[in-house]
Amino acid sequence: MLTPERHRLILELLKEKHSVKIQDLVDLTNTSESTIRRDLTQLEEDKYLKRIHGGASLLQGNLNEPNVSEKASKNLQQKIMIAKEAASLVEEGDCIFLDAGTTTLQMIDYLPVDKEIVVVTNGYTNIEPLLMKGIRTYLVGGYIKPSTGAMIGRGAINSMEQYRFDKCFLGVNGIHLDLGYTTPDPEEAVMKKTALKLSREKFVIADYSKFGEISFSKIAEVADAKIITDEVEEEAIQPYIKNTAIKVVKA
Repeated sequence: MLTPERHRLILELLKEKHSVKIQDLVDLTNTSESTIRRDLTQLEEDKYLKRIHGGASLLQGNLNEPNVSEKASKNLQQKIMIAKEAASLVEEGDCIFLDAGTTTLQMIDYLPVDKEIVVVTNGYTNIEPLLMKGIRTYLVGGYIKPSTGAMIGRGAINSMEQYRFDKCFLGVNGIHLDLGYTTPDPEEAVMKKTALKLSREKFVIADYSKFGEISFSKIAEVADAKIITDEVEEEAIQPYIKNTAIKVVKA
């Protein structure tokens, strides 16, 4: 079977199932595993799919953005592990920025209550759990985006620019070696970019599913922040390690 025909079959099966295992593709095309791996590498480079452990999955749409309830239940255990690791980095006297997002929300459970810290956030859903823990909290002003509970817009930017952070913790929708950190909403991208600019240490906290994804609006280059993530296939993560520090949290 010629390469273009294999690629066509691979993409057709992906559109039908959204994710496929290498063995399924070997059976479908009646070819070797090494050939399929080369095909997947080529199709990933051409931005048709992304490699995942043992197979491949479709890239999400550039404008696709699940709402808070949809995000909250996806890869929950991975998010909890990542959040716990991220929270362990918060030190006495830190002023931190917590992004609006489901992984940053999980961080709040693990923030230290025996240390003097300040949290600034643009996440409306972060407020109640922060106050319940007795953490000194500032909410930046602006328009509340209904689907994510994020404060965005010029008012939020002006409000955030009054602060300086020891650390910021940001969620993203995509991490791509060449195209950087991305998110579907341009206004949320500006918020995240501003937080990076105002922070001494910068962290992106994201589960393995975000690697290889590309969304509409660029936030920053991969090198502009350290990454905290869960177990990622070594082959997939190795190129990123050359560009930034990555902490892989293992179960």
